[in-house]
Amino acid sequence: MISKFVPSPLVRFFARPYVAGDSIAAALDVADDIWEQRGLLTTLDLLGEGVTEPEQVDTSVQTYRRLIQRVADDERLLAEQHQPTVSMKPSAFTTHALEDARAPLTELVRLASEQRVATTIDMEDRRWTDVTIDLATDLFREGHDVGTVLQTRLLRTEHDLDRIPAGMRVRLVIGIYPEPPDVAITDKVEMKERMLVYAKHLLERGVHVEFASHDEAYVERFVREIAPIAPDRCEVQMLLGVPRDELQAKLRTGELGLTLPVRLYVPFAVGWSDATAYLRRRMDESPSMIWLVLRNIAARRTQRT
Repeated sequence: MISKFVPSPLVRFFARPYVAGDSIAAALDVADDIWEQRGLLTTLDLLGEGVTEPEQVDTSVQTYRRLIQRVADDERLLAEQHQPTVSMKPSAFTTHALEDARAPLTELVRLASEQRVATTIDMEDRRWTDVTIDLATDLFREGHDVGTVLQTRLLRTEHDLDRIPAGMRVRLVIGIYPEPPDVAITDKVEMKERMLVYAKHLLERGVHVEFASHDEAYVERFVREIAPIAPDRCEVQMLLGVPRDELQAKLRTGELGLTLPVRLYVPFAVGWSDATAYLRRRMDESPSMIWLVLRNIAARRTQRT
């Protein structure tokens, strides 16, 4: 884990471009700015998974209740049809048994559905795969606008594709969780190739595919080779803070052959310790981020002298 060698104050400082503040209000302001300035949709996610205390579970539930209500009531978002979706990680809702996350997540998805807010039950490491897919598909079949996530690094994902019902949303990612070689591939090129193969399979089955990648070559291949199967069921997703403005503009204007919606995943925190943990995970996924951090420090010091 390379990130453990980076001091926490430094991580917190550089987490700021990747995290939309420390409140619901800050997250909604960022979502509105992203739409106004760049025409991009958003998904809001509370950082704070992997809780260990019952009080943290209560905080997650109460924060998401408020978030869903604020999203539903925000006139800025409703007026211009760019209401964010809401993403939830199951490990934020249980301190012990994985199945214990089912009840609070079900309550929140049903609440969101009543308020006409779309949700996604996010995917974590391999321990959560069955619980997450089962819960998300059960709630979708109840009639709720809920999606989930599949990770192409896992060997099992090829078989999980057919568990997703037609009409449901799936965010397709390579995944950031380190997994042992007996359950996952380790070659990132192969993970990305599988994104294209799996996206094609899902689209042919009637699923809505949210292709989440910052690799410009693979995004372009998705648009040119796969999305024409059903462009009305395609979306490209990226992370807040990762600079891909030119690519996003090409997607929005149709320069790559199709006009597709682009959505940014927008994390926010209610405490900066959660934001720090989030960026550490990103650093471990992409060690080059550390060199970017160091270059930014040097640039700022140069500007001050």
